[in-house]
Formats: sequence, C-alpha cells, structure tokens
Amino acid sequence: MNLPAGGDRARYDRATAHLDAPLAIVDLAAFDANADDLVRRAGGKPIRVASKSVRCRALLERVLARPGFAGIMSYTLAESVWLARSGFEDVLLAYPSADRAGFAELTGDPKLAAAITVMVDDPAQLELIDRSRSGDGSQEVRVCLELDTALHLLGGRVRVGARRSPLRDPAGLAELARTVRARPGFRVVGIMGYEGHVAGVGDALAGRPLRSRAIRLMQAAARRELAARRAEAVRAVRAVVPDLEFVNGGGTGSVQQTAAEDSVTEIAAGSGLYVPRLFDNYTSFRGRPAALFAQPVVRRPGVGVVTVLGGGYPASGAAGTDRLPEPYLPQGLRYDPQEGAGEVQTPLLGSPADDLLIGDRVWFRHAKAGELCERFEALHLVEGDRVTATVPTYRGEGRTFL
Repeated sequence: MNLPAGGDRARYDRATAHLDAPLAIVDLAAFDANADDLVRRAGGKPIRVASKSVRCRALLERVLARPGFAGIMSYTLAESVWLARSGFEDVLLAYPSADRAGFAELTGDPKLAAAITVMVDDPAQLELIDRSRSGDGSQEVRVCLELDTALHLLGGRVRVGARRSPLRDPAGLAELARTVRARPGFRVVGIMGYEGHVAGVGDALAGRPLRSRAIRLMQAAARRELAARRAEAVRAVRAVVPDLEFVNGGGTGSVQQTAAEDSVTEIAAGSGLYVPRLFDNYTSFRGRPAALFAQPVVRRPGVGVVTVLGGGYPASGAAGTDRLPEPYLPQGLRYDPQEGAGEVQTPLLGSPADDLLIGDRVWFRHAKAGELCERFEALHLVEGDRVTATVPTYRGEGRTFL
C-alpha cells in the first residue's frame, strides 16, 4: 500500500493556500516518477497512454514527450477526433463506436483517417461505418481487432474477466481479418487485448491474505493461457495481414508481464500515472499517488467529527466501498457509515478531526484515475510547495465525452 508522507499534506496546503477548495492537484514529481516506472517495467516496448485515465490534454502532451511513450488509446470516437484535430497523430480508439456523425467526420477527412484507428469485433460495425461515410467515401478506415482475453474455467462455465469482444479464438479473429480485408475502404492495422482481470485487479488486498493468494493463482493461470492464445491469434492474423502494425496489450497492473510476451509490440497504460487508490494493492509495483483533490472543512459537529463540502465522487464499476474516494491526508479519517461520501456534504470521523479548523483542507484520492477530472475544470500542477501551472481538464475545455 502507498502510505502518505506526513510532509506532503503541509506541502500541498502551502502550494494551494491562495486557492479556494474544492480543488484538484497533480504532483508533478510523483507523476513523472510514475511515468519513469512504467517505462522501466515495459522493458523497451513503447507505452500507449490510455487517455481515459488522464483526461487532460496538457498532461497527455507532457507524458508523450517523455522517452518510452508513443500514441494514445482513446475511449470515444468524438474524443479521438478532437485529439487528432489537436495535433495528436496516433490515436487508437479502444472501444467500438456507434457515433455516425463521428464516422462521417472521420471518413471525410484524410488527416483524421490517417491519425485514428477504430476498434472492430463484429462485421455489423463495418456496416455502420459504411452507412455513415461522407464525401466520396474513399478514405480508408484503419481497423484494430480486439481479442477477448477472459479466462474460461470448467469448460467455459466460469468466466474471469471483462465481457468485451466476442472474438475469443484465433480462428475467429483471423476470419474477421479476412472479412475486413475483403471489404473496400478498410485496412486491418492492429490487434488489441486488454487483460483487465490481471492488469486491473490488485493481488495484495490488505487484511485478506487468502483472497489475495487466490487472485495471484488466478492471474498466473490467466497470464499463461492468454500468452499462448494471444501468440496463436497474432500468427493467425499475420497470415492474413502480413503488414500488421501493432499488437497492443497490458494495463498498469501487468506491464512487465505483458511486455515479456514476444507477440506484443506495445503496452497500454494510464492509471499508473495518477495512481488512484485502486492501484495500491499490487505486488508487481508501487506507485506514488499523484492526483488528489481537497475538500474544505465547513462544519465541526462534535468531538471527533468534521464535515467537508461535497466529496461524493464515486468511481464506475460494481458498487462498493472500494469505489469511494479515500480520505487521505490527514491520516486516520474515515466515513460515517450512515452517510458515506455525500453529494453536498461529507462527515468524517476520527481523532484527527479535532485538529482541523473551519477552512482547513482534507485531501482525498479518487478510486479510479481519470474519472476525477469529470468533477473539476482544472488541475493545479504542484512542484515542491508551489503551484507552477493550472491546466484545464477535458471538462474545463467543455468536453464531456461520456
């Protein structure tokens, strides 16, 4: 687990003393150190930055300027178009889209068609793109095929992993590659497989040694099965598309394991830059919390209690306490179980509350990475004990893609 340094709270308070909370910061020293660690773990393979986990153009530009990073993995077609028009030249859309207006824009602009690769796992998606074409329809659409990475046990009766692509076996992936190749206006350029059950699930849960052990056993089995199946799938697709440009895999929690696969040419990662609370529980790496938000103390209801303004910023996924932000600094605060993290106010319990005055700050960590940026229009970039820049989030630029 990442334990907070006592000096960080004072440093963040000094850096933002001239600002009113609520506010969000990114500690640039931690952000850069996390970027360096991702590159080290990738072992020489380029890292494609998952924009969903950053949602700030200035920080995307910052990390892509560093050696070891190349390209963006986006999450909607509208975002992809916006980023490509902003100067990002290599954008892989990680999810299929039904955005007909976006496809019309993409197919009507040679620059966009060259910069953006779309995700396909079903011939019906090709039909939708063709019906959406604009202009003379001559722009070739770059296509990436997604391989389902889930681990199937007990003859397929038990599934471990996200429900994403229907393409599980190498033959099915190769068949779709042939379908795309035979269809005018499309070109297969890549394969993607996101092993979320390995990359996005912590294997060192505090106070749960048996479950942690079970997760490690599952992930070891999943890595072995997927490495063999992915290699076979890549061979099958390369037999159809010899000039395949990339094979993308991984995620923050499995960078070094996925990079070790010969069939993988690049790694996807993003959450490891901010290191939200869900990425504390890994044996494979230790990141530094880089993105935090502060809520002001506005009430002192009694001994051992303070109330901060707002703070109810749950993360996506299956509902649970692990999706709530973590009261981080000062250490020792916890939610009132009857109220939790509230929309307009959040009571916090614990002895540190008695040392907090009206107007003081409580620093929180979000459960997931980029979702924090949907709550704030700006990120204040902290270096040492100073804010050296303030940059807009996607929301601050008027962009809310999902």
